[in-house]
Amino acid sequence: MTTGGPVSLADTQRALRNVSALTLSLIISRGLLFLWQLALARFLGEAGYGIYGAIGSFIAIGAALTNFGTGAIIVREVARQPGRAGAYLGTSLILRSGMAILAWLLLNIAAPLAGFDPEFRNLLALATLSLLVDDWGNLCFEQLMAQERMRSTSLVTVLHMLLLLPAAALVLTSGHGLQGLYVATVAAGLARAAMLWGLVLRSGLRPARMRRDLLRSLLVDSLPLAITSLLSLAWMHADKLMTIRLLGEAQNGWLTAAFVIVTGMIELLGTTVLTSLFPMMSRVSGAALSSIVSRLAWFTLLAGLPLTLLLSLFAPEITVPLFGADFVPAAAVLRILVWYALLRLVADVYIQALITSNRQRRMLIVRAGGLSLNIALNALLLPRLGINGAALASLGSVLLVLVILLYSAPAAAWRPLLKRSVPLVTLALVLAAWMTVVSQALSPLAAMVTGMLLYFTGLTRILDAGDRALLLQLGHSLPLPASLRAALKTSARAADTSQDDAG
Repeated sequence: MTTGGPVSLADTQRALRNVSALTLSLIISRGLLFLWQLALARFLGEAGYGIYGAIGSFIAIGAALTNFGTGAIIVREVARQPGRAGAYLGTSLILRSGMAILAWLLLNIAAPLAGFDPEFRNLLALATLSLLVDDWGNLCFEQLMAQERMRSTSLVTVLHMLLLLPAAALVLTSGHGLQGLYVATVAAGLARAAMLWGLVLRSGLRPARMRRDLLRSLLVDSLPLAITSLLSLAWMHADKLMTIRLLGEAQNGWLTAAFVIVTGMIELLGTTVLTSLFPMMSRVSGAALSSIVSRLAWFTLLAGLPLTLLLSLFAPEITVPLFGADFVPAAAVLRILVWYALLRLVADVYIQALITSNRQRRMLIVRAGGLSLNIALNALLLPRLGINGAALASLGSVLLVLVILLYSAPAAAWRPLLKRSVPLVTLALVLAAWMTVVSQALSPLAAMVTGMLLYFTGLTRILDAGDRALLLQLGHSLPLPASLRAALKTSARAADTSQDDAG
């Protein structure tokens, strides 16, 4: 049973510690993975990277089918009723192992029907074995998340990357190609699963016998989530699958390169925070939930906007040094796609609010609308605009999704966000003009550095007392040196004084 009461200080501090732990692990693990993606793009070239990106899209869609929407349900229910953890673990182990096998079969039936050649299909059959292996680990990951043991899961995430990347590099440099890469991926997934099961078993949790009533409840409650998750992943990856079929492997490689950057942005600024806050959001409702959603969407905009401007204004200066001269066309895609990422970050906050409120059917409408528009726009724009059409299709579809979400949410969850966005948009326009002028007069690097200083200076005029209090709590939850914490506190007090004087 959820409560509509205010969120306690202890809950807030615990959530912030979870965010900091997951963020630190994500920065390390995703940072390593991002560097690996850069090396992989140069090693494989545009065509090989395009094949890698298309197989990754198949795996992502298969993972949604394997999870079948039960992950969020399990975290939510175990966070509310810890005594049922063993029953959920045992039941989901049987259910999701079966779903992983079904997903493997369906993907490998779909590939030849979609016209992919035998070489691609052989790689897909090997790569999709990771669906079962990864899910064995995800079952335990969800239990640990419900217990809010984010530090343990964060450590496993980093260790997984430290195992995967050297193994993958070894097989590739030994001449085993993508086939060896997927073997290394499956092996590292087994190691991750073993570590997570070890943590769960050491905590005293054991999988209980499958319960039919729980299985039935999981299937019924998660069916809308499963469908919406499939629609979401299809929405996110449809452009890559359509691009490789309509435009070829090289252009899909350019699109994949741009997606690597925006996906990292979404995971760093969105996925980590939402995952950390999910247990706490599951325990509240009504006005308390609307307050969390509004504040979270606001901070998402604050964090995402400067990065969006940098990536949009200086896409060539960022893309070419990262991926190489062969990926020059990816810069134009990134200029558009990064705005999709910013809107997607905000939309994900409201989507999580729907999950915690048990409004899965509303999510189905949202995802179906986004996917339908994305496919229609891709079919219309890809033949005319090339891969830039894929980026515009993603942007158009996420705009529709965000409008539907805001219409569905209580006014208290979105009206404060819209009111406070006016000065932020003004700051963004000033910032964009400043960086454009400085870039032409001096250099892109000078524009980036001075632009970010201007942005953070402008924030002192925008943040209210609640924003600054939350940032101070975050500063206390992070593993910062005492001097840096003191500087953060002094800066916040100075901002308060400045606003008081202005008032």
